[in-house]
Amino acid sequence: MSGAYFDGDLAGFFAGLRQNNNREWFDAHRDEWERVVRVPIELLLGEAEQQYGPGKVLRQNRDVRFARDKSPYRTSAAMVAGLMYLRASDEGLELGGGLYSPTREQLGAARTVIDERPHAATALEKILDDLEGKGYTVTGPSLRTAPRGFPRDHPRIELLRLQSFAALRQLPLSASRDVIGATWDETEPLIRWIRKWVDSGADSV
Repeated sequence: MSGAYFDGDLAGFFAGLRQNNNREWFDAHRDEWERVVRVPIELLLGEAEQQYGPGKVLRQNRDVRFARDKSPYRTSAAMVAGLMYLRASDEGLELGGGLYSPTREQLGAARTVIDERPHAATALEKILDDLEGKGYTVTGPSLRTAPRGFPRDHPRIELLRLQSFAALRQLPLSASRDVIGATWDETEPLIRWIRKWVDSGADSV
């Protein structure tokens, strides 16, 4: 891969949508959305699926049934392929990999491994430390205290407090295809840990 998927036209579209988040504005700019958002991100998804597994582009429309904010559209575009994730907005790219919203069973399995298999926990800690050293952020807020059933002074309490097992980093919209691919590849050790210890059928969303 080379070149870039996104450019300033996407930033301009989402900056406009942020100021005019309504159906009338979106319909008037639908051709622009198709050209600078939908086509590039679907191209990216098609290439990513070949390496990382089946995925999807998240809907542009928001589910506002139970939301206070009734704005009908997301002001970014996002996709997943396997356990890889990317979001594009006027602020740039956010991408990485991992298990963002584990089920109760997946979270329980991860905590059991961390508790009962010190070598696996040490491997996870090293993976996360390495990613943070490369500029990634481990996603999601951790629990403030120990999860139910575990002592607060557990030797691996910081890992047990995690509520997701994913890492993201920021890149400019102009990031090349090679840079995007290399960024996803850097999260592969985390993906392998999840596949081995948590859930071989884990889904990213």
